[in-house]
Amino acid sequence: MGLFNRLFSEFIDVIEWTDDSSDTMVYRFERYGNEIKYGAKCIVRESQIAVFVNEGEVADVLSPGTYALETKNLPILTTLQYWDHGFNSPFKAEVYFINTRRFTDLKWGTKQPLMIRDSEFGGMRIRAFGTYTVRVTDATRFIREIVGTDGVFTTDEISNQLRNLITSRFATIVGTANVPVLDMAANYDQMGELLTRRIGPEFGEYGLELTKVLVENISLPPKVSEALDKRTSMGMTGNLDDFLKYQTGVAMETASANPGGGASEGIGMGMGFAMANKMGESLSSPGSGGAQGGAASPPPVPAEPQYHVVIDGQSRGPFSLEQLGKRIGSGEMNAESLVWTDGLESWVSASSIATIQTLFASKSGSTPPPVPPGS
Repeated sequence: MGLFNRLFSEFIDVIEWTDDSSDTMVYRFERYGNEIKYGAKCIVRESQIAVFVNEGEVADVLSPGTYALETKNLPILTTLQYWDHGFNSPFKAEVYFINTRRFTDLKWGTKQPLMIRDSEFGGMRIRAFGTYTVRVTDATRFIREIVGTDGVFTTDEISNQLRNLITSRFATIVGTANVPVLDMAANYDQMGELLTRRIGPEFGEYGLELTKVLVENISLPPKVSEALDKRTSMGMTGNLDDFLKYQTGVAMETASANPGGGASEGIGMGMGFAMANKMGESLSSPGSGGAQGGAASPPPVPAEPQYHVVIDGQSRGPFSLEQLGKRIGSGEMNAESLVWTDGLESWVSASSIATIQTLFASKSGSTPPPVPPGS
């Protein structure tokens, strides 16, 4: 290899980066001691930004496109880098490629259970987890604040810090939202949107944009979940008598499907006891006609009739016979007063009802006539 070939082989002609990973956020173009040739091509693809760093200071930021690295295209770098030989010499600035696409399906979750106050169950411990999505929006700030001189920076190197931010703010939001535990599943979307708005400015301090936070699950400790399952089962069982009838029917179906099995004998015995108990309850119930049913309890006492009375042109009542007697005695009603009770098609005079007529008779005989004069 000739001297000139050796010299020219040390110069880099094309600067580019094709990413075949799913988690690389920043890649530093490695020169391995070679110098970037004056007039070399820099290819910045969509979803990328190229940042030139000269002696530790950001010199230029290139958006997607193809650039010829010349003084007219790098005005800032020209003022920082010494260009001799008519500005045709190579230079050694570092080039960082920033991946600006969205990084999705990043995980977050609570390391320890969060203690909250629930309006129905009191103090509760919950766990939560989900995913979030970020992208780099300010390449210069991201390099200065987070990346530094790291040659290959991945999401794993910052995910712990971002996860801690989300978890801390989630605890605050849930603690002040006063949403019952049983209603949290219906509010996952609202919680995710609130987290995104609350934490977005803090991500912006790193040069990142938090585009979405998803709450996938909020769970209770195992023992609390078991207790809640039992409570739910009790509510779903409903009427115990109907539940036993249903279980008996299922047992009968199982036994008929396996008539020769030993299990069917036990099921049949259980069915027999259950049916015997049900028959005993039926025979002992009032009105069943069983041996004990006839004398188990007397028939109900007939209810005393109630009467409505027209007094001063308005319907009053209902009144019992005793109450009617008081109104007859006070003069509120007489034999011609209209009355009505169950079984009558229309209003009738009080004197036409035998039970009320007796009240008038007893009233007239209760007070003796005046003593004749001179007796």
